[in-house]
Parts: sequence; C-alpha cells; structure tokens
Amino acid sequence: MTELRNAEADVWHFRLRVFVVGVVVLLAFLLIVARLVVLQVVRHEDLADQAESNRTAVVPIVPNRGLILDRNGVVLATNYSAYTLEITPSRTMDLEATIDALAEVVDIQPRDRRRFKRLREESRSFDSLPIRTRLSDEEVARFAAQRYRFPGVDIKARLFRNYPLGEVASHAIGYIGRINQREKERIEDSDDAANYRGTDYIGKLGVEQSFESTLHGQTGFERMETSAGGHAVRRLNSHPATPGNTVMLSLDIKLQKLIEDMFGERRGALVALDPRNGEVLALVSKPTFDPNLFVEGIDQENWQALNESINKPLLNRALRGTYPPGSTYKPFMALAALELGKRTAGQVFNDPGYYNYGGRTFRSHEGGLGGVDMHRAIQYSSNTYFYSLAVEMGVDAIHDFMKPLGFGQITGIDIGGEVRGVLPSTEWKRNTYKRPEAKRWYSGETVSLGIGQGYNNFTMLQLAVAEATLANGGTRHRPHLIKAVKDQVGGQVTEVQQPPGEHLGYNPKHVAIVNNALMAVNQAGTGRRVFAGAPYTSAGKTGTAQAVSLGQNVRYNAKLLEEHQRDHSLFAAFAPVEEPRIAVAVIVENAGFGAAAAAPIVRRVFDYWLLGQYPSEQDLAAVSKGQAGAPMGTPRNAADVPLAMP
Repeated sequence: MTELRNAEADVWHFRLRVFVVGVVVLLAFLLIVARLVVLQVVRHEDLADQAESNRTAVVPIVPNRGLILDRNGVVLATNYSAYTLEITPSRTMDLEATIDALAEVVDIQPRDRRRFKRLREESRSFDSLPIRTRLSDEEVARFAAQRYRFPGVDIKARLFRNYPLGEVASHAIGYIGRINQREKERIEDSDDAANYRGTDYIGKLGVEQSFESTLHGQTGFERMETSAGGHAVRRLNSHPATPGNTVMLSLDIKLQKLIEDMFGERRGALVALDPRNGEVLALVSKPTFDPNLFVEGIDQENWQALNESINKPLLNRALRGTYPPGSTYKPFMALAALELGKRTAGQVFNDPGYYNYGGRTFRSHEGGLGGVDMHRAIQYSSNTYFYSLAVEMGVDAIHDFMKPLGFGQITGIDIGGEVRGVLPSTEWKRNTYKRPEAKRWYSGETVSLGIGQGYNNFTMLQLAVAEATLANGGTRHRPHLIKAVKDQVGGQVTEVQQPPGEHLGYNPKHVAIVNNALMAVNQAGTGRRVFAGAPYTSAGKTGTAQAVSLGQNVRYNAKLLEEHQRDHSLFAAFAPVEEPRIAVAVIVENAGFGAAAAAPIVRRVFDYWLLGQYPSEQDLAAVSKGQAGAPMGTPRNAADVPLAMP
C-alpha cells in the first residue's frame, strides 16, 4: 500500500533545517569576526610584538668596564680581549663526552673542569659557560676546523679584567667575579635589571664593588633579523653600549707598594690619610692576594689556600681587623682629661712602676718613672698615670668622649666592609652579654681602658681617623678613596665632593699640649731612635698591645710564646707638626715593641711623602725584617724608582 507524503510537513522540516544551519553558520561567522577583532584590534600590539620577536632577536652589547687609576694616573684595573671556549649545557647531548672530545682538540686541564663544574652549579643550563679562557690563535683555528662535531660549543671574544700590579692594594681595589645566584636575584629585583642583560661579571670587593654603578656603564643592544632556524640574517638597528667611567683614587700606588714591601712576610695593616681633607693615601692589609685569580673563577686549590691560611690573606685588616690600640690611645685619654676638667697638664703623679686597684696589681714600667706630669706621661708612656686617669673618668665618660673621634664607630669610608669594633660602655656590656653577672660593669675593668687594653678593639682606619683629627686641631673629615670620576665618552673629569669637616669643639690649647707631648715622643721619647736626623718635625705615639691575656703574676716573654700569641706593634703619628699633611696608623701583628717594628715603617712613609725619598735597598730589607731604626744607606729619589710590575 503506497504511503502518501505530507508536502507541507516536508517543507516545514526543510525550512527548520535551513534555519538551524543558517543560525549555526551565522554564529560561526560571528565567532570568526569576534576572534578577528580580538586579534586585529584588542591584541594587535601584543601579537605584533610577538611576530616581530619571532622574526628578530635582541642581542645585548655588554659595555667595557671603566678603569681604576691612582692619584697619579697609574692604571690599577683595566681590560683586555681574549677568546674563550664556551659550552651551553642545555644544547649538548652528553656533556662529559663533549668535554672529553674537546680535550683532544684544545688543552683542558683538571682545574678547568673543576671550575666549569662549579660554574654549572651557580648558573642555569641555558647559560653559556667558559670551559677554557685565553685561547691561543692556534687553538682557535683547531677548534674552528672541527666545530661541526660540537653542538652547543662556541668560541667567543670576551673582555677580561686585569690588575696589572697583581697583589698590590688588592684589598682596596677589590676584584670582579661571575654573578652568583643571590646577586642575580638582587639585580632582577632592582631598577637596573635591564642594564645587566648579557653581563656575567660584577664587582665583588673594594672599589670594584662599591663603585659598581660607575664602573659598569650602560648596556647597548643589536636588533637582528633571524631566519626560521634562528640564524642571524641581517642587523636591523643597534644602540651602542656606553663604557663605564674611569674612577680616580686618592691612593698613591707607589707609596702603597713601598709599605707592602716594608711589611715583608709579616701580617698587619696601615692607613695613611691627608688630615686636611680625609683623602686615603694608602690602605694596606698584609698579607695580600692576587685579584686576577678571581676574574675567570678561582680554582679549588687557590681558593682553599687563601681561605684556609692561618694568615687570612682575604681579611681586609685595615677595615675589618680589630685590635686593642695599646699606648696609642693615651694621647686621646689625655685630651679627654683636659677637655672634661679631670686633670691639668701640670699635675704630677708618682709612677712607681705599678698601680694597685681592687686588690690587683697592674704593671707599668719596671722600676717606675717617678713623678710624671701629662707631658712626661705621654712622652715616656706611663701606664700608671693612665690607669689612674681611667678610674677617675669612668667607662661611660671615656666612651662619650671617644665616640665623636670615631673609635668604635663606622667611619663612613666610601668602600664597604668596615666593622665597628668595640668602644665599651656600661650599656654596651648590658646588651652584649647574656648572663646577669656578665652584664654588670666592674670598676676593675675600667683600669686597662686607660692604656688601650681591656675591651677596647678598633680598626686601624678608626685609629688613623682619630690621629688625623688630632693633627687637624679637632676637625674630623670623613675618609674617602675616590677623588674624581672621568667620563669615558666626553672626557670630563669631575671632582667628587665630600662633606665638610666636623669640628669637635676642642680647646686649641688642650690640643697643643697633647701634640707637643707627641712631638717629644719622636724627639726624646720612645720614637727618638727611629726619627733621628729627620729634617721635619713629627708627632707620634708607640704602642704595644696584647694578643692574648696573661695571668696577673705572669711576666711577658716573647720567646716562650707561639708567634701568633706575641704582642702587636703599633704606631700612630702625623707630620709635619706645624702644618700636618699626613697622618698614619699602623699595626704589625705579633711583632712586639711599637718602636721596633711599626715606627720604622712610618718614618719611611713620612720621608716618601714629605721629602720624595725612597729607602735604599739595604734599608728596605732591614725594615721588612724588623731590624731597622733610622734610615740606613743613601735614600733614592722616589721619582726615579720604577713601579715594578709582577
């Protein structure tokens, strides 16, 4: 039986299907239009940048690092170009096999492998890391011929930092090294992150670290058109890097080297300042180290030798070494007595060779000095006089007077790393110790403060600043190493302005009383033998500071002690007395009496700075061994003595 179809129903169903299809097509078209609007209008700039990024690559241009010069234009830090063999670990299939194969083409020592391993631990897998530096032309040619064998390995030309004088002034100049992870994070969080793109090295110590922003320069860039494979096709545009500026220091590097030579193999520190403005003329810490070892990444053997040495060559003793000042503290105690009205200059006290206090005997000169006033007490270094003075003043009065002089304070020198040391007070002891009985200040602890012992611990920089303040009539200047900055592009030299000196308000008569006594030290006191025949007037104070404490009834005998337990030798001085141009504080560790080891160094420093004289070779050898008094032989003209390179 034939079924009859409903034509009207078929037409309705057809129209419904057409409508549904039309709606779907319309919606699809609207979606396409909407997506087109999003891509072409809303996200146009972002996608255009991505497209441009896929077509181009921005390559940073690392700026040349600025130079470091001394006050006379001698180059202390410079740059040189060399080829390096570098590996990108993420682009190599088998890293160890690659290195083994490379060793057949170029010389790769075990120390190179160890350094590379350490760099890998500090870097990301896609960073290019050097496995060998300073390749010869022959090695470059050998690798270039077989480069196809080593994916992920490239030859690159890099600038390397160089310190022409090696170990000389290494603690002051500092060094550069590869940026570690902590430094990367700090840079990324700073406003200067873009300026360090492509930069692998940063200042780590001294001037290199403290003036990083001045020395680094401004990073440039090249925008390159690249192929689908990522290869550069052509350069679209570029912006050259701006080299870092040259930093000119106040250091006299020939004086610095002379002082380091005079220390010989001994440990210690010396700071020389211009009391008129705070310029640092020499900043010596012995032993030193070679900063060139750190430029390419120091190897394990050298690092272990430096880090584990009992002599601590990496310690900047001038800024971070703290010592009892010994008798060099006495002139400041005398000034405090005058300023605070505790004593007059003419008061006479008996020095029997000891001082009894609280049932304890404190030692002084054997046999005693008899009757001493302030002048004789400084000239002949009477312990008894200053023991009793400390008790009369009390620890807090001593603290309050010494603090403005810079003792136990951050001096504000323009390189980082200095420590505060200890200028004791009752508050300091309460905050330092935990046990209740240890928090209390006992009056017997005050006695030794008068001769620069006890809890007193200061840096040579602090002692030099105080000595310069005394030389300058009570005006204190902030010590500084930087003298000027030279723009590498325009060539302009800009003097770095320093804050004005701060006058501490001392009575000029009181300062004159102390300085006259210090002048007598070098004329007829403990420094007379060393300064015999000097054609200028100088003022100074010898000092001997204990490295270890001895029992009350134990007599000091250097021969019975280990070398590191013997007393330190100190000297603080300035010259000429009429118009001081240089102030010095020096310590020679474990060298004994101040006049025997420390004072001879200062005499030669003054002769160099004031007379332009350089010690004879015979004299220099004697000073370096602690066997000299006044200069021996015929001094040389400092201008004629070459600055020997290592």
